[in-house]
Amino acid sequence: MRLLGLDVGARTVGVSASDLLGWTAQGVETIHMNEKKEDFGLDRLGEIIKEKQITGIVLGLPKNMNNSEGPRAEKSREYGKMIQDKFDLPIDFIDERLTTVQAERMLIDEANVSRRKRKKVVDKIAAEMILQNYLDAKGKLTRN
Repeated sequence: MRLLGLDVGARTVGVSASDLLGWTAQGVETIHMNEKKEDFGLDRLGEIIKEKQITGIVLGLPKNMNNSEGPRAEKSREYGKMIQDKFDLPIDFIDERLTTVQAERMLIDEANVSRRKRKKVVDKIAAEMILQNYLDAKGKLTRN
C-alpha cells in the first residue's frame, strides 16, 4: 500500500507520498497548474503515480471553520473525480482545515525560511501534513 496525499489549490497541487508500510508521509513536489487553461497537472501526477506505484489517493478537503463546504472544497471534489476517472484509483478526502497555515508557521517559526522560499514548498508540506493526518487516523484506504 502506497498512498499519495494532495493539497489542491487554484494554482498548485502539493504532493506527498507514504512509505511502503503506510506509516509516514514525505513531501514529493509542488505541481503548477492553471484552472483557467484547464491544465490540472495530471500528466505529471500520472508520472508520480507510476513511479511511486501508488495504490490510493488522499485529497485535502478545505472545509470552512463551521464545517461547511465552500467553493474550494467543491473544486477539490471535482479534482478528485478527474483523478479517479483518469487513473482508476480509490480516493478519499480528509478535512484539511488550517494545514497550510500550520505549514507556514512551521516554516517561519521552526525553520526560519524566507517568504520566497516558503512559497515554493508550503503546498508540498501541507500535502505531507494532510497525508500524515490520514495515516495516523487510519483512514479507509489504509485498512485491508
